[in-house]
Amino acid sequence: MNSSKHTELANHAWSVADLLRGDYKQSDYGKVILPFTVLRRLECVLEPTREKVAEIAGQYKDSDIDPDRFLRRASGHAFYNRSSLTLKKIAADPQNAAKNLAVYVGAFSDNARGVLDRFEFAQQIKRLDSAGLLYQVIGEFTDLDLRPEVVPNHNMGYIFEELIRRFSEQSNETAGEHFTPREVIQLMVRLLVAPDGDALQLPGAVRTVLDPACGTGGMLSAMDDLITELNPDATVEVYGQELNPESWAICRSDLMIKGQDPENIAFGNSFSDDGHKRKTFDYMLANPPFGVEWKKVKDEVEAEHKELGEAGRFGAGLPRINDGSLLFLQHMIDKMKPVDVNGGGGSRIAIVFNGSPLFTGAAGSGESEIRRWILENDWLEGIVALPDQLFYNTGISTYFWILTNRKSPDHKGKVVLLDARDQWQKMRKSLGDKRKHLGADHIATVVKLYGEALAVAGDAEHPLHGKVKVFWNEDFGYQRITVERPLKLRFEISEETLGALEASKVIQKLPQAPVLADAFKSLMGASWGTKQEAWLTLKDAVVRAGGTWPTGAPFNKALREVVGVRDPEGEVQRVKGEPEPDAELRDFENVSLGEDVEEYLAREVHPHVPDAWIDHSKTKVGYEIPFTRHFYVYEPPRPLAEIDADLKALEAEIQELLGEVTE
Repeated sequence: MNSSKHTELANHAWSVADLLRGDYKQSDYGKVILPFTVLRRLECVLEPTREKVAEIAGQYKDSDIDPDRFLRRASGHAFYNRSSLTLKKIAADPQNAAKNLAVYVGAFSDNARGVLDRFEFAQQIKRLDSAGLLYQVIGEFTDLDLRPEVVPNHNMGYIFEELIRRFSEQSNETAGEHFTPREVIQLMVRLLVAPDGDALQLPGAVRTVLDPACGTGGMLSAMDDLITELNPDATVEVYGQELNPESWAICRSDLMIKGQDPENIAFGNSFSDDGHKRKTFDYMLANPPFGVEWKKVKDEVEAEHKELGEAGRFGAGLPRINDGSLLFLQHMIDKMKPVDVNGGGGSRIAIVFNGSPLFTGAAGSGESEIRRWILENDWLEGIVALPDQLFYNTGISTYFWILTNRKSPDHKGKVVLLDARDQWQKMRKSLGDKRKHLGADHIATVVKLYGEALAVAGDAEHPLHGKVKVFWNEDFGYQRITVERPLKLRFEISEETLGALEASKVIQKLPQAPVLADAFKSLMGASWGTKQEAWLTLKDAVVRAGGTWPTGAPFNKALREVVGVRDPEGEVQRVKGEPEPDAELRDFENVSLGEDVEEYLAREVHPHVPDAWIDHSKTKVGYEIPFTRHFYVYEPPRPLAEIDADLKALEAEIQELLGEVTE
């Protein structure tokens, strides 16, 4: 089925909006169109066995035996409908449309009815009936042909996604929070599965797949399709979790139709209500929302971090509150299968991020500690940079992170960076922010390049050598050192000094504060090179004025703040014999993880500030992945002569145009 057919069917479903206009706000159209599309799809799937199921349901009507398994077998699916009603029959009886539709929906098996309940379908039935629109809406959907032989499951996903995209536009929501472009998913699943091609073709292969932010289930479907394409006899069990009720319902209905267990799709927040606790999976993939805060689950996440530590999911660290992307990754890592003594088991993970998780957060921050945890455990296999303008809801650059706890021997201790930002073709018509598309050739090129990354990176003659770089894990680590310089002061009495004296809370609380002020005024204009000279002179002046010299550390500190003036040629201040650092001159430097920091100081800092030193107690280890910097290619500016020639040509053109105007 081509894209025009998807659009045609989506247009048919969305045409119901013409009926709803006036009685419904535009932002509410999807609340009617989406559940009715799901209902019509379920009806079309069950149509061949509808009469047989109704017959068996009638046989067990007054029986104490639960006919559920018999009805499932009769329907040929994991769900069924016991009623002999259809949407066409219901539309033909407008007076009883609401009552009959409620009976029809109630006759579905519990799992199918649960899907429709998430749409709050009963409320929509009442609302449509009150507006006199129910039978008309039902009539529109009876003409929508969604039989599996006409619209295969894979293609039905496109229709749902198109409807959700329109619904999101109308309600001003973020479409990218619901689904990912299918060609992006195709690249993602191939990168994830590629190293396991041989193992997946073994007879009786069973693989489990998790998407903790599964949306409508597009990624799960793509993984199922790819694995069964590699091995038609393989068994694929898909699991997911989704917070958006409409997306959850669509994903669940899709799995029911495909014969997967819909109970594997949990509803709720993956962080606060993990629907797959203590489970592990062979493959995990996700496209979590970009830059979405996790404030709503802050208490639960922080409690797990503090109470369970490394025994929980978030022991490595917590990112800033306005972006939960790295929480999803930690959640997925927690569900990796352990690797056995023979090298079997283990898991592979693929996740879509924007640029923020690569470098956000200084050494010691939550983000840096999470990156450190991942790299020091040798889980990060590679990062692939994608073209911008590839997603529906954002034009920013995005990246695939590929992780595994069973790296091949030649990949151990290494990370592959692959620049695929030039692998795209322009779309004939943009969809939201999506203006670029990955073609089949682009996907094949990237997958091949990723698989051969180590060889390509080592072959300077390879045409795509510049697109791949391989680093050791430690190359992304650094030491953040604190470079201190001594506090140097001279001491003086000036108008500013007297003003500071009056503003000092510590000094003004003293009973002799007025005497201090008079004594200081008598020394207006005086200056001293050392603290000792200043203190002796000031003390004598206070005594002469009839006062006593205050004692104690707070007074001495406050007095130094009043009369001390920073001066590069001033006296070095000391604490217990050691130079006191000047907070205003403090600087920070990032030094490569394996480099001696004292050698770095002598080479890079001392030629400029010979008296600087490192406060080793403040040194922190951090990790960042400056992807763009590693692929930066310097482009020299155009020659001045060339620019000058262009300017003169423009001037001549302007003069010619002005001449035509004045003629």
